[in-house]
Parts: sequence; structure tokens; C-alpha cells
Amino acid sequence: MKCLKELYEDAKNIMKKDPAARNILEILILYPGFHILIFHRIAHFLYRKKFLFLARLISQIGRFFTGIEIHPGAKIGRRLFIDHGMGIVIGETATIGNDCTIYHNSTLGGTGKDKYKRHPDLGNCVMVGAGSKVLGPIKIGNNVKIGANSTVLTDIPNNSTVVECNRIIGKN
Repeated sequence: MKCLKELYEDAKNIMKKDPAARNILEILILYPGFHILIFHRIAHFLYRKKFLFLARLISQIGRFFTGIEIHPGAKIGRRLFIDHGMGIVIGETATIGNDCTIYHNSTLGGTGKDKYKRHPDLGNCVMVGAGSKVLGPIKIGNNVKIGANSTVLTDIPNNSTVVECNRIIGKN
């Protein structure tokens, strides 16, 4: 029951954030960003129960249908909005806070240099612009906006806007 309540909350969040969304039924049927959250919740549950192969299988089925790849080990907060999700990749040790938005072709990935914690942590209310790459075991603060096609390799403080390879251009 809790899971259904959270999914409904996700759908309402999409309605709030996406001006193209006309009603909840449209979101439930047509939005791949919503569908992948269903796949991820199932896969993450199985991952936590140590059914690792089955968890990966579910996540890969979700990837096949949506074009969005979320490792079942990734921890995702409430009300994530994935808009135009094709090409999004979220790594195994990534964490995403509440009320975040991620646009198409973005990566929360590793650099290949780290062994255990390899992926970024996003705070609450973070917006990751289209084509952005947020890489490594870094921390992105709350209320951060990452501009389209940015590459972020270092920690970013709360209330910042980042564009062009880690140049912080101001406080929100």
C-alpha cells in the first residue's frame, strides 16, 4: 500500500512539474520516467534482499522499455521527476534526494578510479540539465541546478548553479 501511495505521489509530482502532462492517467500510461520508477522500486527491493541477478534482470527489462538505466543498488528519494528520460544512466552507489529532476541523456556515474563508493550523491531539490555528466563519489548540495551539458567532477555547495565544467556562477 505504501508503494502505491508513493507511486501516486510521483505521478502527482510529474503533473505539477510538466506543463505537457494533462492528467494522471496519461502519466501512468505514457511516461517512461514514471515507468522506470516502478521497475526501480521492484529491482531495488530485490537488490536489498540479495536477489542480485533478479534485481539486475528487472532493471534491464526497465531499461529495454524506457531507455533509462538505473542500477538496482541506487538509492532514490521521493518524487523524482525524470523528464524525456532516454539515455539517463544512474550508477549503483548513486543516491538521489527528494524532489529532484533529471533531464534526458544525463549520467550519474563513476570515473573508473574508485572502488566502493563510485557515484555521486544528490541532495534535495537538485535539477540535472539535459546531457549533464555528474561523475565520481561527489556530493551535490540541496537546491543545486546543473546546467545542460555540464560535466561535474567536484562537490557543489547548496544553492548553487553550475555550468561549463564546474564553474559555479552564483547562488540561487
